[in-house]
Amino acid sequence: MRIDVLSIFPEYLAPLELSLIGKAMTDGVLDLSVTDPRTFATDRHRTVDDTPYGGGAGMVMKPEPWAQALESVTAASPSFRKPVLVVPSPAGEVFTQDVAYELADEEHLVFACGRYEGIDERFIDWASEHAVVRPMSLGDYVLNGGEVAVLAMVEAVTRLIPGVIGNPESLAEESHTGGLLEYPVYTKPAMWRERAIPDMLLSGHHGNIARWRRDQQLHRTAQRRPDMIEQLNPADLNKADLAILREHGFQVVNGSFQVCAPAPADGAQG
Repeated sequence: MRIDVLSIFPEYLAPLELSLIGKAMTDGVLDLSVTDPRTFATDRHRTVDDTPYGGGAGMVMKPEPWAQALESVTAASPSFRKPVLVVPSPAGEVFTQDVAYELADEEHLVFACGRYEGIDERFIDWASEHAVVRPMSLGDYVLNGGEVAVLAMVEAVTRLIPGVIGNPESLAEESHTGGLLEYPVYTKPAMWRERAIPDMLLSGHHGNIARWRRDQQLHRTAQRRPDMIEQLNPADLNKADLAILREHGFQVVNGSFQVCAPAPADGAQG
């Protein structure tokens, strides 16, 4: 995969050279580079922003330096398909694990890290003729620029590319895979500061351990992210799964999960 990042602060992206992403670049699994739109500014101050039409606070990124920066990285695009241009924005679609999987299937991604009040909208309109434009948000909050969001998105996407993660099986059991959060994990020693690991993990019974971990996923997701439970398809769950969710008040109504009164504990009197 090829990834290009457009940013007026290229040094912000230096962490991408570390750890697994850096190794993937060294091994040739990933081709990642950063381009500074200031390179394409024409005045001696390398100006890339100006005041907004219509008034208002802040500055707006000028379209021409960004257009030339995009042209420079798409001229040698490795794909016959249009590259995907991701524009971090609080007004974009929410970036999720499913979106990460979608982007991991692309051959060429470009990330445009806007600053200040954002990039002139005419650049976005123009870019849609040359790329598949996807404004993207990490969540309902605002950052100073797109670089932090791009660091998160690039890591989420690239770790899904074959050859980046050493043990690809680890991707199958982590949070958000299968619509659930990951189960709690433990390592040695078995007793730490008077806290023991769950006995089940010492049983050696792989089937029971798998069931325990599944139960923990359901408990954790129901407690911390009930919105994720509501998105599950009840037909994909077994009787044991449904029983766990009933303990948290989730019932199947018209083919989907809804929150009702929690089921009483065993032996409780009604």
